[in-house]
Amino acid sequence: MLPGTLRRIERHAGALASAAVARMDETLPWFRALPADQRSWVMLVAQAGVRSLVEWLRSGGTVAASTEISDEVFAAAPRALARVITLTHTVQLIKVTVDVAEAEVPGFAEPAEHEALIQAILRFSREIAFSAARVYARAAESRGAWDARLQALLVDALLRGDSSDVLASRAAALGWADAPPVAVVVGRSPGGDVTAVLHAVYRAARRARLEVIAGVHGDRLVVVVGGATDPVAAASALSGGFGEGPVVVGPAVPSLDQATESARAALAGFRAAPAWPGAPSPVAADDLLPERALSGDMDARRKLRHDVFGALTRAGSGLLETLDAFFASGGVLESAARELYVHPNTVRYRLRRVAEVTALSPLDGRDAFALRMALTVGRLDPGT
Repeated sequence: MLPGTLRRIERHAGALASAAVARMDETLPWFRALPADQRSWVMLVAQAGVRSLVEWLRSGGTVAASTEISDEVFAAAPRALARVITLTHTVQLIKVTVDVAEAEVPGFAEPAEHEALIQAILRFSREIAFSAARVYARAAESRGAWDARLQALLVDALLRGDSSDVLASRAAALGWADAPPVAVVVGRSPGGDVTAVLHAVYRAARRARLEVIAGVHGDRLVVVVGGATDPVAAASALSGGFGEGPVVVGPAVPSLDQATESARAALAGFRAAPAWPGAPSPVAADDLLPERALSGDMDARRKLRHDVFGALTRAGSGLLETLDAFFASGGVLESAARELYVHPNTVRYRLRRVAEVTALSPLDGRDAFALRMALTVGRLDPGT
């Protein structure tokens, strides 16, 4: 490019930038609505763009120079601009600026250079577009890393049982919409990059239309799920993001500030799950009450004592005695009836009542195990 052409473009850099901003004001309604300081940032970028075009033409438009010079265009504005103006809006701004440059700049060139200059502007606009993409990609990576740290802090606060104010403030920073009910899901992390692990969870949550916050805590992946009326079904939709091993779902609670209870149950269930090799995955933490009680979980002991043993005690009608006789006879109705001096149909009726009162059927092997554990716990610590 001839030196005279470059000098004329450089002298008119301010006028070109002003013309570009004026065109933005005419054609882009959202640009007109920007505050004055943000419009001035765009003006800085436009001026830097024209100066960079001159430098690029002077360097001969080499690849190395184009990357360095195009990046300098966006260095002229504060980093906050990337958070104020979206990538879509930036593409619109670049298009308007290129249109103005394509219309005005060739007038500064010698006739023989018109076509070459237009081609050079188009190539430079491509470099500017790639530079804008790099700026927004870096901003997204930075935001993603920050979000991952916030999520890890929120998960840590849940596991520690921090106050509801702490949970609420950290969730608000992540844009959490507290959609009830809320449940916590715990499983093994698949390993690898934490950002990639969380991205897989969020992708699955978007498909299932669930609100989630997730974090990797040691070798465990902890996911807080909102808006899941069926927490186990929701966990099943997210199960592809977990590694090998059990996936345990805590009970549903009304809101995030009560999610510590769900997290505590899910973690206790995750620790106890290996004791039930045939457990489904995902599995509700409450389905692991016997294993949790054996592993020392006091919440599980309280549930077995109050919700099962206590319910049978309050129901009366010989239900406890019938269960004792039924289990002592190895599950044979007639033997239990002889032990109790009642008709076998009476035993059948009482066993059905046990199932109604506790939601556990003595005729099911798994439920019978939970019932026997409840009887044991209830008699060991009846007064606590």
